Amino acid sequence: MLLLDKPSGLTSNAALQRAKHLYRAEKAGHTGTLDPLASGLLPLCFGEATKFAQRLLDAPKGYVATIRFGATTTTGDAEGETVRTRPVAIDRAALDSALKCFVGPQTQVPPMHAALKFQGRAYYDYARKGEAIPRTARAIVVHAIELLEWGSPDAVVSIACSKGTYVRVLAEDLGEALGCGAHLAALRRTATGGFCIQDAVTLDGLEAMGDARRLASLLPTAALVADLPRIDLSEALCRRFRQGQALSAGGVCDGSFAVFAGAAFVGLAEVKEGVAHPRRLMSEHAAPA
Repeated sequence: MLLLDKPSGLTSNAALQRAKHLYRAEKAGHTGTLDPLASGLLPLCFGEATKFAQRLLDAPKGYVATIRFGATTTTGDAEGETVRTRPVAIDRAALDSALKCFVGPQTQVPPMHAALKFQGRAYYDYARKGEAIPRTARAIVVHAIELLEWGSPDAVVSIACSKGTYVRVLAEDLGEALGCGAHLAALRRTATGGFCIQDAVTLDGLEAMGDARRLASLLPTAALVADLPRIDLSEALCRRFRQGQALSAGGVCDGSFAVFAGAAFVGLAEVKEGVAHPRRLMSEHAAPA
């Protein structure tokens, strides 16, 4: 796995393809799309690690967002055309108070300009053609919002939220709550699933590295499951587990576990009523994980 600092102006897939080429990887995937406008943490998985990428897709995220008040746009962010402008007559106290109202479980209607699919086509395909489609509200959680800077008309805020949260929709809703409208002017992802932007590398940095240093920038596949409790198997039990056999796990509570044989990451198990069931396995011929 690679912790990439995606630059603004590049799609997540374009960033993935550049990194995939540098590593000469046959199989690769990213763990949660960042819009071209956005920069920041985009973990990439190569080879066997792609089997475990869903864990980061489902993980909570952290962002630093610049919200510009007084103007709404067609896309909810700075890439769209301005639809309406209004005077900004708010102060820091009013902004702080409004932000608190957006913390907690809530529902959010995804924007029209989104990569979500409806009848096999992305939302943004319909939006570009001016076609209206039904959009279902989804449950999200905003764990925390903190105002970092305020200088009218821009506010810089840090946001910790669940997967599936659209920060540009938060920006629009905040603007309406304050009566002046708003859009997302800039966005940077700073954290996901326990990983931080401070540990990420840039594409330019990767391209400037030699092969050895580039390989040293990768994290082991096991880093994707570092938050899980582990089960350690003997060589004999590991062979049975790899063959798909459920194993006794007496004294272990129900839940998901990372399975190891010595230092080697074997895969994931789901323990239920004292029995460990194989759920996702590393290839026996994979490099050490």
